[in-house]
Amino acid sequence: MEAVTETMVRLPALVPPPTDLPPRAAALRGEVRAFLAQERAAGAWTPRADVWLSGWDERFTRELGSRGWLGMTIPVEYGGHGASPLDRYVVTEELLAAGAPVAAHWVADRQIGPTLMRFGTEAQRQRFLPGIAKGEVYFGIGMSEPDAGSDLAAVRTRAVQVSGGWELTGTKVWTSGAHHAHAFFALARSAPRDEQNRHAGLSQFIVELDSPGVQIRPIPLLTGAHHFNEVVFDGVFVPDDMVLGEIGAGWRQVTSELAFERSGPERFLSTFPLLTALVGELLANGSTPHRELGGLVSRLWTLRRMSLAVAGSLESGEAPELAAAVVKDLGTRYENEVIDVARLLVATPPDPGAEGGYARLLADAVLHAPGFTLRGGTNEVLRGIVARGLGLR
Repeated sequence: MEAVTETMVRLPALVPPPTDLPPRAAALRGEVRAFLAQERAAGAWTPRADVWLSGWDERFTRELGSRGWLGMTIPVEYGGHGASPLDRYVVTEELLAAGAPVAAHWVADRQIGPTLMRFGTEAQRQRFLPGIAKGEVYFGIGMSEPDAGSDLAAVRTRAVQVSGGWELTGTKVWTSGAHHAHAFFALARSAPRDEQNRHAGLSQFIVELDSPGVQIRPIPLLTGAHHFNEVVFDGVFVPDDMVLGEIGAGWRQVTSELAFERSGPERFLSTFPLLTALVGELLANGSTPHRELGGLVSRLWTLRRMSLAVAGSLESGEAPELAAAVVKDLGTRYENEVIDVARLLVATPPDPGAEGGYARLLADAVLHAPGFTLRGGTNEVLRGIVARGLGLR
């Protein structure tokens, strides 16, 4: 009983205090919704589930950039707009809810920009940030490896110091959009592995993906769609000015970066377009309200409050890794449950060949569902991180 009480005392610190959106958010939300309605009316794109992974549309991304809705938190002197993470939250929430094609800019806008502001050099910021804010520079993530998925301390990619820089050899996997991206942050071992401190000796490098020695191999889905890739380094040279942050500080930098990756609304809104389509199907069929649907809506609101709290903490300059891990764990399980409820309440089968509508949204969600609880760290690993952070193991 004492252990349980002690744990309960610690729990309030796990998630930051609740955050409310500022009054200006309503006007911004209205602008974004009007733009999305205009795009939909013009037939520019069809809503899809899990668009932040699969919806690559460079025209749409550039349009967002021209409206000031990319690089919102990047300072004005680097081509950004100096807005708050809460302003950005409103925009991304609306884009995801609409099922808009946001994959081209997603990684760069979500975590590359903020990480460059935190750890990048002045030259790196000047080189990449203006293009990110315009929607013209695309990034991937170079963390996971074939034998080290969520266990980033086990990465084997080697970084060997040579004249003028570093030489990288190894393989990264599940690199979404690498076949389109200009660059990515690669986590590599710059010093021999220390079994007593597995997090030591790791460093981050900015690798331009058209560099000699980089090979990008597609990993197609069962449908033939191509989002994922394996990226192989064969003695790839990275100059000293493309080292991100400090040599040997890679673990600290990556965990800070993951606070941006794991806590956003994409961790529970990937299947939101399916949820809204489900409501439409039930209304069209004259169905009475369902307890299962009410449960989904109430949990969605709770997840949103948690995610907003992390966004408020990020606005304060903090990097709440534990809270971000909780949001991702709960949110990605929720996304799968949306699919389960949809299949329970509506008999329409998924149809990957449909142009749009409920059957296509269901098919997209079912196809992408296995990745929800894997990408960004498996839920089992996340729970271990939370337990260690609370001193429970």
